[in-house]
Amino acid sequence: MDEAIAVVIASVVTGICAIIVGLINSHIQANATRKLIEYKIEELTKRVEKHNNVVDRTYELEKIVRLHEEQIDVANHRLKDLEDAEKEKR
Repeated sequence: MDEAIAVVIASVVTGICAIIVGLINSHIQANATRKLIEYKIEELTKRVEKHNNVVDRTYELEKIVRLHEEQIDVANHRLKDLEDAEKEKR
């Protein structure tokens, strides 16, 4: 009977040790995973900010291009008026 109790105690101690080791390992793995996820989110945030900056700059450039196109249209219209006026003088 003493032998059976010793086997049960050894089994219980072994089980408790296995549970403790499993909990410690799980905690360490969870921390490593959390750190990796945080790093990836930070890097993704940097990329999104860079992308948004490019988009904002593109919108500004498109505004400038539209303004220049309007100025070119006005200049072409003035040239045409001058050419028409010159033709009328002849």
